Amino acid sequence: MNSPRSILFIAFLVVSFFLYQNWLIDTAPAGTQKPAQSQTSTNDTGVPSASSITTTTDSAVPEASDAGMPTTAAASTSQRVRVKTDVLDVVIDTHGGDVVNAQLLQFAQTQDSPERFELLHADPNKLYIAQSGLVGAHGTDSAQGRPMFHVEQSSYELKGDTLEVPLHFTQEDGSKITKTFVFNKGSYAVDVVYTIENAATTHKQVQLYAQLKQVMTEGSGNMMMPTYKGGAYSWDEDRYEKYAFDDMRDQRLNRTTEKGWVAMLEHYFVAAWIPRGEGTKQLFSRVIGGDQAIIGMMYPTATVAPGATAELRSTLFVGPKDQDAMALVAEDLNLTVDYGFLWWLAQPIFKLLQLVQSVLINWGLSIIAVTIIIKTLLYPLTKKQYVSMAKMRMIQPKMTALRERYGDDRQKMSQAMMKMYKEEKVNPLGGCLPMLLQLPIFLALYWVLLESVELRHAPLFLWINDLSAKDPYYILPILMGVSMFVMQKLQPTPATDPMQQKLLQYMPVIFTVFFLWFPAGLVLYWLSSNLITIGQMQWIYRGLEKKGMMERRKKK
Repeated sequence: MNSPRSILFIAFLVVSFFLYQNWLIDTAPAGTQKPAQSQTSTNDTGVPSASSITTTTDSAVPEASDAGMPTTAAASTSQRVRVKTDVLDVVIDTHGGDVVNAQLLQFAQTQDSPERFELLHADPNKLYIAQSGLVGAHGTDSAQGRPMFHVEQSSYELKGDTLEVPLHFTQEDGSKITKTFVFNKGSYAVDVVYTIENAATTHKQVQLYAQLKQVMTEGSGNMMMPTYKGGAYSWDEDRYEKYAFDDMRDQRLNRTTEKGWVAMLEHYFVAAWIPRGEGTKQLFSRVIGGDQAIIGMMYPTATVAPGATAELRSTLFVGPKDQDAMALVAEDLNLTVDYGFLWWLAQPIFKLLQLVQSVLINWGLSIIAVTIIIKTLLYPLTKKQYVSMAKMRMIQPKMTALRERYGDDRQKMSQAMMKMYKEEKVNPLGGCLPMLLQLPIFLALYWVLLESVELRHAPLFLWINDLSAKDPYYILPILMGVSMFVMQKLQPTPATDPMQQKLLQYMPVIFTVFFLWFPAGLVLYWLSSNLITIGQMQWIYRGLEKKGMMERRKKK
């Protein structure tokens, strides 16, 4: 395979990859095993009804109905409680104790915007809330409605390391239910603790459920930067599995597991419920109202003896896809930073990028530094590639002579060429294989730059103020195209086929247009890589020229 064909082949692979990546985002296929369907009911809030929940694998996954619709009077008497920490600003509705708003104080809504990024919100047009409650024979949440909690104050602010926000509810028999939200300094994980004090003379049976409810909308992005928006979960048999909105429409999720979590993802951010405690939990999903998706988990039945007190715990994570932070909250939650099938290569590249950034501070300079490190490590392959190309150029006159000699006799031509390669000690694949080996690194870095929240709104300098977005003035893509043109001129093996010549002439233009919509960080990597490659090519070719001159002198 000669150099022009190698380049065209690599270009074809790159384009094919992005088409395939975009297809994956659009389809987001779930697991091969299909969850079982079942018929039950809930109230119109999407809360599971007590009579319909069991803990078996074919348990009822609720559907929406008009039963239990909260009355206007109940909704009007509810209170909103605002809780502010150093990283979160959340709002809790006392009607049910749901988290109906969550702003991430460390992240702007848009570049240079004073508004903070709002992950959860109660706006009906973009509804996205985190719900939890107690169902079962003696639960507080049922088809008849949800509890109206009492709070001691309407706002809280974290002053120390930990803040507890208790919500109280008293049942008709005098039993007390306390729902406590526990916030910690610097953490996006909120512990939710249900304390049940049984004042009745009989045992109480309840089940804790936790779910995320969201209006189904399409994710942002384009073919070059596709992003996934939808559900995901982890269970005993699979560490991470997507469950897209279309999958929820087609078939309800129904898994039983000892550990795991459920989540809703959107590009750089995630909301997730993580169960705590022993026992088999049920993961479920459903669609209500035609446009609202729910994914959640159900605890096994807990029995509270008369006069006894029991605690049921869960954790709500609502924040950025910070791999280190998520790894501390739940096993495999960091896999929501989806690096695709090259995760094993992307993860060490990200760690290297993090390490370099801790020294250089600037993420753009860190990308350039990582590019230098990668190109240095790959230099033996680069040298092999261009030495092979140089040798191919040296035998071009002989190849031309063979074509003239054998004409259209492809079999004899092929045999003669293989013989010549052997005599000249030339590997026709020598220029292609090194390029193929470097391609996974480019694709892995693409995923790193696409998925890593650390690069969101991260500036380089001058006009590049967001490495995760495209260059607003397209300067980097144009410079990248110029560097490709220079590399093309330095290529030692010219194309002999007229069609190949035309394709190669337009290749810098095609790639420039292709890269106009790429993240600036990725274009910066490619441009830096090209400039380093040009320097390496010059060094290698000069070394070969000196070696050739010395050999000619020896012959004289």
